[in-house]
Amino acid sequence: MTMIKGIEICNMELRMGTAVKGVLFDMDGIVLDTEKLYTRFWQEAAQFYGYPMTYEMGLGMRSLSKEAGERQLKEYLGKDIDYHQIRNKRIEMMNLFIQENGVEIKSGIHELLTFLKEKGIKTAIATSSPLDRAEKYLSQVGLLDKFDEIVSGHMVEHGKPAPDVYIYAASKLGLHPEACMVLEDSPTGLLAANRAGCIPVMIPDQDQPDEEVKKLVYAVTENLVLIRELL
Repeated sequence: MTMIKGIEICNMELRMGTAVKGVLFDMDGIVLDTEKLYTRFWQEAAQFYGYPMTYEMGLGMRSLSKEAGERQLKEYLGKDIDYHQIRNKRIEMMNLFIQENGVEIKSGIHELLTFLKEKGIKTAIATSSPLDRAEKYLSQVGLLDKFDEIVSGHMVEHGKPAPDVYIYAASKLGLHPEACMVLEDSPTGLLAANRAGCIPVMIPDQDQPDEEVKKLVYAVTENLVLIRELL
């Protein structure tokens, strides 16, 4: 591994000398500072129904499709729990919080998008969130028209950690997955990007990568601005 000014190169072979023609962004935790809200409100929703859900368990629910999320929550809290009841409560709590407080963007997103546009590199959002929610949040912070495509995991057969959403996002840009760099903060999303054949890059949000995660990624960077150095 090589460290260069806030960038850790983990697997040079994942780059394979391919020119990056597109950058695919996870939304929550990469573009918007909302991933922390999912962790918080998964905990609070579970606790509302009397289940002792830890912070680490909340982290484990990030970026999962409904099917994967149900399996994970039952592994944490027991096979007899009502996943949909807890999930609906999480959505209700989080929606109320955002209605009262709005959403925030991650530092450096405007600078990076400007750089990518200048270089002629295409961009897409590839999120596990429903399309209407993604468009609503991005519109609130003035970013909706800054991406060439907005793709939701609800638009493909299998959500993250399956590769479908990243393969589809690349195709919407008219690109092969191997020509696309993926910016992700969660192990689930990085696994999806790796399986898609993209160039996965982690920008840690709530936790740092362990050795297993580092095996999945081309690089780990401290922030969005440093992505320019990788390109």
